[in-house]
Amino acid sequence: MSERVQRGRSHKVFVQRHGANGDRRRPDEVIVEEPLSIQLDGTLVATTMRTPGNDFELAVGFLHAEGMLGGAAVTSVRYCADGSALDTEFNVVTVETGGLAPEPTPRLGSTSSSCGLCGADAIDELTDRLIPLSTEAFDPLLLISVAEKVRDEQELFAKTGAVHAAATFDRSGTIRLVREDIGRHNAVDKVVGRMILDSQEPTSPPPSELALYVSGRASFEMVQKAWAGGFGTIVSVSAPSALAVDTAHAGNIQLAGFIREGEINVY
Repeated sequence: MSERVQRGRSHKVFVQRHGANGDRRRPDEVIVEEPLSIQLDGTLVATTMRTPGNDFELAVGFLHAEGMLGGAAVTSVRYCADGSALDTEFNVVTVETGGLAPEPTPRLGSTSSSCGLCGADAIDELTDRLIPLSTEAFDPLLLISVAEKVRDEQELFAKTGAVHAAATFDRSGTIRLVREDIGRHNAVDKVVGRMILDSQEPTSPPPSELALYVSGRASFEMVQKAWAGGFGTIVSVSAPSALAVDTAHAGNIQLAGFIREGEINVY
């Protein structure tokens, strides 16, 4: 499972900076955004725009969140399936389960907040394949402190100001894993995918002992991915949507957010 973890994640350009102190030309870094096609046992199931890097984690995390692995173990992950990774510019990842995963149903279109699935149907779909979690809630004051800690580890955001972050942390507030991506959902998939690929390591704490942090708002999709990943607590910097709150209730998930001036909401 050899992966090119760091590959052209930002690109230098020149910008004209304007302000009260006058105009000046200077170099700047902008984030790279490229498509990633995800295959499961040789079948193309989805294409997502992402920041290159940690692509294997992204592919595995996505398939897990969508229920496409069906509990099957991942036997291998590699770039491309039919030729050289260079030919596809490292933009195709194949996840193999030896044919043990259910036959995949492609989701080739872009999924958005206007995809036509109503809230009740979305939650029913999750409860059909996921059971409510039973984990102990985290201290809200600890959740407030985590946002600052994660920000200190957002290297790509510091360079470009254009990426989101997802992170896991334990009950002491120790940050365990941080991933960044231009897409919030991709950052979460990278975190969950890394945990799945590391699941054979006895030193890795189970998701029930960890909480999930996301930058930005907590949408339905963020709570869905947290639930599928086994996280009983999710905290976001901004506020959640109504559907995210309903989904958290259905999954018995502690949902917190809207961190402002040392305070936080628990929904």
